[in-house]
Amino acid sequence: MNITDPRTVLDKAEAGRIVDAARVRAGKSWEELAEAAGSAPVWTTAALLGMHPMSNAQAAAVADLLELGGDVVEALVAQPTRGDVVGPPPADPTLYRFHEALMVYGPALKALIHEEFGDGIMSAINFQVDIARRSDPGGDRVVVTFDGKFLDYNW
Repeated sequence: MNITDPRTVLDKAEAGRIVDAARVRAGKSWEELAEAAGSAPVWTTAALLGMHPMSNAQAAAVADLLELGGDVVEALVAQPTRGDVVGPPPADPTLYRFHEALMVYGPALKALIHEEFGDGIMSAINFQVDIARRSDPGGDRVVVTFDGKFLDYNW
């Protein structure tokens, strides 16, 4: 790793664009980057797209794999500003947490869907959603499953 100019500070969004472009050029999947970082694919993809701070070791491992500089590592370990707020978030606490989760993980889920399925979307019309309780020693967990048909873009 080599910091190109210590006076230049990348923001997390720009670092995410650099990582994604380098990933494509290197022929690497988000899964491979997650393996290099030693963390879960959805969390890692979200972090690389600017939604989580990575540890120095995680950021350095990805930067080494993609031959990126220290300026990218610096941006990846920085604390993020999560989500773009277009309007006021929902006031209800449960709805707000769904809103927050999609702001943080939405770009990562979109990237992973495109990587796995190609150019398209998950249908919210041909769609099922399920909720379940899972026991956990730290407190019961809420498990929400979105099950939507993949609709590819046909040109």
